[in-house]
Amino acid sequence: MREVDADLTTLDRGIINAFQGGFPVTKRPFEPAAAALRERGVDVTGPELCERVRDLDAEGILSRFGALVNAEAIGGAASLVAMHAPEERYEAVAETVNEFTAVAHNYEREHPHLNMWFVVSVADHPDPDKDGSDRVEEVLADIEAATGQETYNLPKLREFHVGAKFLVDGPVSDGDIDLSRLGPDVSPTDRTTLTPAERDLVVEIQGGLPITETPYADVAAAIDADVDWVIETIRRFELEGKVRRVGVIPNHYALGYTENGMTVWDVPEDVLGEVGPAVADLPFVTHCYERPRHAGVWEYNFFAMTHGRTEAESERRIAEVRDLMAEYWEVSEDDWDTLFSTRILKKTGIRIADRADSNTA
Repeated sequence: MREVDADLTTLDRGIINAFQGGFPVTKRPFEPAAAALRERGVDVTGPELCERVRDLDAEGILSRFGALVNAEAIGGAASLVAMHAPEERYEAVAETVNEFTAVAHNYEREHPHLNMWFVVSVADHPDPDKDGSDRVEEVLADIEAATGQETYNLPKLREFHVGAKFLVDGPVSDGDIDLSRLGPDVSPTDRTTLTPAERDLVVEIQGGLPITETPYADVAAAIDADVDWVIETIRRFELEGKVRRVGVIPNHYALGYTENGMTVWDVPEDVLGEVGPAVADLPFVTHCYERPRHAGVWEYNFFAMTHGRTEAESERRIAEVRDLMAEYWEVSEDDWDTLFSTRILKKTGIRIADRADSNTA
């Protein structure tokens, strides 16, 4: 991985800005995507656009291209978990935690006590009288037994925003191209379970789409399905929330967004409903949730993730969040904190297949 912002061409910048969401779900999606870029002054054909997206992916500038699957809507459960790992045992504790297949991400973060933060992702509970949250608690009990350290479960109580966009200087600087309307006219359903065919589709696309001029046809061939059904289902999944968006997913580290600040706030309950949407509207806030407190250990109930390219930029953005918070209540220094990540301990991604399997009927 390398920081490449200075080396990006005008076309590269247009691709990154334009297509972090709203990519066409049509048989030959690169053609209308290229036409949209040409309207913005970027001269490119469909085949040239496809080739350059493929190169950006191979070079590590993109993490992947395709559909961002919403694991929560597919099945199972996930939760953010905090832990104290004693300094003299930190590496051993991290190794033990990371051995659990249910642990998807694990970060070392700056905090005087809770210095290890990880995500637990599980399938639905096999007991029909229990659910995914019960399975999370079982995993945490096993982690506590294995490490000798207490865990603090911080499940999402309310989601205000999930939509990380990392823009660069160049064409389409507002990132506002949305070509999802070009897809088929479909209607969402209220069904929460997956059919076996939908399960196969989710598993096939979870790691990205083939970067070819006919990606949906290639997916259809891989799962022995009709291409029209694949296109209609992905488009319906967008409307139902099972797919958050379709497009390019930049490697934000490669773009220079190396400052990852998790700001946490003790927001009064009577203003939380107003504060959440207001903070979510800030363009540099990529995730924004309400989570539970743990009395005497963790007094914060509101999380907002920010990203910046430099420490100074990150500090400015955090100050902007604080200024916005201050419009709703009198914020003191004890009411908030920022936990910067100092090390990635594990990052394997959410195990979509297991969660989809448990929710297929």
